[in-house]
Amino acid sequence: MTRDAKRQADESVPLNTPTAIHCLRILTVNTHKGFTAFNRRFILPELREAVRSTAADLVFLQEVVGEHDRHSSRYDDWPQTSQYEFLADSMWSDFAYGRNAVYPDGHHGNALLSKYPIREFRNLDVSITGPERRGLLHCVLDVPGHAEVHAICVHLSLLESHRQLQLKLLCQLLESLPDTAPVIIAGDFNDWKLHGNAALALRADLHEAFERHHGRPAKTYPARFPLLRLDRIYLRNATSHAPRILGNKPWTHLSDHLPLAVEVHL
Repeated sequence: MTRDAKRQADESVPLNTPTAIHCLRILTVNTHKGFTAFNRRFILPELREAVRSTAADLVFLQEVVGEHDRHSSRYDDWPQTSQYEFLADSMWSDFAYGRNAVYPDGHHGNALLSKYPIREFRNLDVSITGPERRGLLHCVLDVPGHAEVHAICVHLSLLESHRQLQLKLLCQLLESLPDTAPVIIAGDFNDWKLHGNAALALRADLHEAFERHHGRPAKTYPARFPLLRLDRIYLRNATSHAPRILGNKPWTHLSDHLPLAVEVHL
């Protein structure tokens, strides 16, 4: 190659092009508002250290507090920021929050912590009737090497009839997304009868990580002696690898749910 030809070849490569990312480490956890089971002890600082130890790229949080005036004056180690900002700390540069439940002292909802830029986000209110407030936090991520990656943090109702309606709304959201874009759906589905899982399984383009690798979704509740399969990680246009239930200490006392972790290959 001549010197001029080499110069032209070098100039055709954009400078500072980020390296394409093909693997994302995913964690989903119901934080139980920063308390142990039955609200016996406030353990958010311990939970932050445990979450940091996973080195996850994306963290899907449910029941995370945005604000609580009474607790902030009652607990000396209550953070000065929202719980999701406290958990993000310096490890996750971007975060998004979807406020679901609002009460006199404050509010809580779903959140996503991300090591990659969150290009845009929206919180879809999927509450049906009554006091139970639920949402789908939908984020569009800017992951190098991909036009867009979609992350949806889910917390569904305790009532079967409400969950079925909420799953229909989730499917409508999925239908609105680009057919070829990677989609990661994670959170607390409260689907102990597995009816919702069966409905989502009918969608040929979705798979649940633990069901694919182990035959059934993971048992995550209650954390000390898990019997119910409440938490899930679903994927579209991506593959799951090495799914894990984080069932050892300290996780068993950091919430009433056990977290789930998985590698997602794009």
